[in-house]
Amino acid sequence: MSDSELEALFKDMELDRVERKPSPSDPNSIRQAICAFANDLPGHGKPGVIFIGVNDDGTCKGLQVTDELLRKLADMRDDGNIQPIPSMTVEKKVLCGCELAVVIVQPSIAPPVRLRGRTWIRVGPPACNCHSRGRITACRAETGKRYTLRYQDIIFCNNTRS
Repeated sequence: MSDSELEALFKDMELDRVERKPSPSDPNSIRQAICAFANDLPGHGKPGVIFIGVNDDGTCKGLQVTDELLRKLADMRDDGNIQPIPSMTVEKKVLCGCELAVVIVQPSIAPPVRLRGRTWIRVGPPACNCHSRGRITACRAETGKRYTLRYQDIIFCNNTRS
């Protein structure tokens, strides 16, 4: 992905292919975003991008991106928590004068991708956990008492609510 493409994504505040994190202090939320982008439920067929070092409003956090930080982010790919292993790259970039760690996640060829056995998806900006009743109903309209999340004839989750 070119710097000009990344800068365009960085500036666009409305895309569901972009996640912004002020710091790497919550590695679990970064893993959730990696999993959701790899699942590509909306079917964009384009990579999802996680910008670490920027606030939700697009302002720079002033994060110092070190080799150790880049290694920790890259290790999330194959530390055993996300299965199957996602295709992703981790880079240090300066976009619009802001130093960032950038994680680029390609859509999986074998979804669903799961984090510790749970499937995470994105329907709009937030990531949703298929097994969490509160989060999934906030992210997806429910019809009746059953809902099934499907993509290309693959069932991501099938829950019955009582």
